Amino acid sequence: MKTVYLYLNSRDELLRIDISKIVYFEADGNYTNIVLANQLRGVVCMNLARMQEMLSERLKEQASIFARVGKRHIINHTYVYQINVLRQKLVLSDGERFAFSLDISKEALKKLKELYEGGTTGKRE
Repeated sequence: MKTVYLYLNSRDELLRIDISKIVYFEADGNYTNIVLANQLRGVVCMNLARMQEMLSERLKEQASIFARVGKRHIINHTYVYQINVLRQKLVLSDGERFAFSLDISKEALKKLKELYEGGTTGKRE
């Protein structure tokens, strides 16, 4: 599979990111934090809503690996490990090198869980 890169350019900096390595995006006011599988973090001066639009515009059909979850996060579906609605936790992991635990609202987690139960994001076992 061909590597797809996301280029994020600001006045002083350029980020070139392999989209398969992006674990999640997190809102921080008018900024968006980008967390990668190798634990690197980047920050761009763009709110999360704009980031979501930009992903769709630039990545077209490849943007489907990302999903908005709640008000503060855009996640990469391929790293979903655990959805715990009661504890309001979402664990993103590659099953080997990292695990990120995110605090997400119950409503957002219920919607995400329903997506997986419906089989719309991959095969159910």
